[in-house]
Amino acid sequence: MRFRPSIIVVAAGRGSRFGAALPEAAPKRAKLEQPFGTTTVLGATVRNAVQSQLPVVVVTTAALAPLLAGQLAQRDIVVLSEEEAARGMGHSIAAGVAERSGAPGWLVLPGDMPLVQPGTLLAVANALEQHPVAYAQYHGRRGHPVGFASELYSELVLLQGDEGARRIVARYPAFGQEVPDAGVLVDIDTPAELEAARAAAATISGQLA
Repeated sequence: MRFRPSIIVVAAGRGSRFGAALPEAAPKRAKLEQPFGTTTVLGATVRNAVQSQLPVVVVTTAALAPLLAGQLAQRDIVVLSEEEAARGMGHSIAAGVAERSGAPGWLVLPGDMPLVQPGTLLAVANALEQHPVAYAQYHGRRGHPVGFASELYSELVLLQGDEGARRIVARYPAFGQEVPDAGVLVDIDTPAELEAARAAAATISGQLA
């Protein structure tokens, strides 16, 4: 693939909704640390990103960085302080974009979306070559990843807060790339959503076997 935007896996959030919903007797693991198949939620998300063969950078915290051992080189991991992480998804996106400032574009993928398939990432990357903003959609419903062309660099590196890049998406013509991947709509915010995602992953594995 000639056009190779970087995938930014955003994995520095606190996941407070997930922790609050855990039973008292359950181990107090962050949602990205939760077991998912043979790895973790974050590990599965990153594995799919790496399998796309696009460049990958993960923005995370020191507590979660060990989850990435064996998957990525140290240069592909941006570790935020707790104070920086608390500034929200917008700051995490900005940090990833700044780390890959020379990329021809960026695909933003939340770390709690382990069902997004490698082919989906490539489809959005292809769409981004023709559009300033592109996103995956399933049956017309908008999902992730969301891609941004290099011309939007100066706006992306200034992002702050929990809105992420929504204002940028609203400001520019955004192209919805239809994909046969329901995983683009599945993020994990509660233990029930985790169980549903695990079941869906098992189904996908059975179909690919």
